[in-house]
Formats: sequence, structure tokens, C-alpha cells
Amino acid sequence: MENEKIKEHIKKRYSEIAKADCSSCSTTSCSSSCCSSSSCDAAPQYVAWKLGYSPADIESVPENAISGLGCGNPVALASLKEGETVLDLGSGGGMDAFLASKKVGPQGKVIGVDMTSEMVQKARATALEHGYTNVEFRLGEIEALPIEDETVDVIISNCVVNLAPDKLKVFKEAYRVLKPNGRLMVSDLVTHGTLPADVKSSFDAWSSCIAGALEKDDYLNKIATAGFKNIKIVSQKPYTIDLSKELRGKIVSIQVEAHKSS
Repeated sequence: MENEKIKEHIKKRYSEIAKADCSSCSTTSCSSSCCSSSSCDAAPQYVAWKLGYSPADIESVPENAISGLGCGNPVALASLKEGETVLDLGSGGGMDAFLASKKVGPQGKVIGVDMTSEMVQKARATALEHGYTNVEFRLGEIEALPIEDETVDVIISNCVVNLAPDKLKVFKEAYRVLKPNGRLMVSDLVTHGTLPADVKSSFDAWSSCIAGALEKDDYLNKIATAGFKNIKIVSQKPYTIDLSKELRGKIVSIQVEAHKSS
């Protein structure tokens, strides 16, 4: 599969999500692309709770920033401090960026990068409407970040790296923009065993964060190859949301922490 065709399909799917009204997702109110569940029978807030966001997290951000996408809660484990600069890879509607903004405070800054213009426009509008003055959203690909060298303290990402065809390039870019002693905290999906060939070649499976998932050891090795040290899996659990029977037990949600040396 050509990388550019994969990216175009992913952009199309997430632009549709951005334009849909997913704040109260149901089978009658929106398309199935709104939710992690293809039946679209669970509100995004409920899905977010299942993914690890606390009720306080969910209530503290604008409702239209919650899309029920992702595979974890990287903000909860990133140990953000006041005054830090945070970069959110694949920021989508802005939920993680808005959560991070509260933790870094007015002296800190959060930058969200997303390759889908509709998502960036939506997140910018939400930030403006709700007065988030320490958050900005930039259009760009995570393989070629629109960020200067060594300007970021912490990088977070929620189930987005697996959407990138060239994951090593993503981690090299992350390493480039991090300050010395900066840290990476990503939630992502990896595989346990080989995925069926028809899944690996499916554009829909790519945009659903499945086809692009790597074997866990391969994923961790790419982080190390990019230059990161002290790499550890903070948590992991089977991922079961909207998986076919043939894929159950083969997809794992992990949260990985890694550091850039001084």
C-alpha cells in the first residue's frame, strides 16, 4: 500500500469525524465514524471513561472536544508540571491538549499538531470559544513536525503514532523537538501476533488504528533507534473496543514512557 494513499484515506475519515456532531453520539444522531464503536451506540464521554479518563477529566473539557477516540489517557501519566511546554501529536478535537493546558498553567504552553485541517479548525474554534489562551493548534504531519528543535518539554500522543506509515520518522521528529531531558508519553496500539493479511491491506483498518499497529517489541525498538533512553511500558491491557472476533487477543493498548538524554 502506498503511504500517501493511506494518509489520504485517514485524512478523509477524520475530517468526517470533525464535521460530525459527536457530542451526544447515538445511532440516530451521527455516523458511525464518530465513535470507537462501529454501532455508534455509546456516547463519546462513556468511551472516554472506558479508555481511562476520569469523570473529572471529562467534565473539565468542552463537550465538543470529546470524540471518544484513542486508546488511553497519556495526560494522566505524563506528570505535567506548571510552566512546561507540551506537544500533542495528532491532537484531533483537542481533548488531551485542553487537559494538559490546565496542568501546565498560564505560564506553560500546549501545542497540538494534526494533519486534518477540519480537526485543527474545530480545535482552534473550541479554544477560542472557551478562552484557552495557552493552547495553539498547528496543521502538520507528525512525520515532519512544524516545531523548532529542542523547544518542547513533554510530548504526548493518544493512539496516533500507529496511523503513521513511517513510525521511526515520527519518533526521530519527536526526539528532535524535545529539549534535553525531555520526555515522551504515548498511548498506542501494538500487536500480539501477526495480523491477517486482509486486515494489514485494508484502508479502513488503517484509519481505525489497527492495520498500522506494530508488534510490541518492534514498536519499542523504533523508539530506541530514534535515540530515546529509559524506555518503559507504564501500563498495558488487551484492547477490545470494536474488534472483530479474529482480532481479539491480538491487539494490546500500551502506554510508553521514554526520555531524551541531556
